[in-house]
Amino acid sequence: MSSSARLSTVVLDAHDAHQLAAFYQRLLGYVVRAEEPHWVLIGPPPGTEGTSLAFETEAEYVPPVWPTRKPGEQQMMLHLDIEVDGGPDALAAETARAVAEGARLAEYQPQDDVRVLFDPSGHPFCLWTETPGPT
Repeated sequence: MSSSARLSTVVLDAHDAHQLAAFYQRLLGYVVRAEEPHWVLIGPPPGTEGTSLAFETEAEYVPPVWPTRKPGEQQMMLHLDIEVDGGPDALAAETARAVAEGARLAEYQPQDDVRVLFDPSGHPFCLWTETPGPT
């Protein structure tokens, strides 16, 4: 069955929507598409495809926890996967760039081809690259 619905935007809460939007603009090369005092929408530059991100200021925002520590406590509800072209060297370079832009590298790293980081508001996100399979 076909659907006329499509995913257009992922919305993240934060203490400061504009600050978090600016981080992801720098990280992804996105542009501001709309903004209000407590909300910002960013997306790929005109002529390119991709999912938009929106950020909403939430006074009671509590950062997620990853990896989950104790049942019943705040935990990760979702995370963003951001693909990096170019293999392990490019992944290392993009990880360093993300940290320079304000991300924090997670202590626990579960895979060699994935880097788990936290954005300035504490949302976990993954930079990942395809690794060649066995030949």
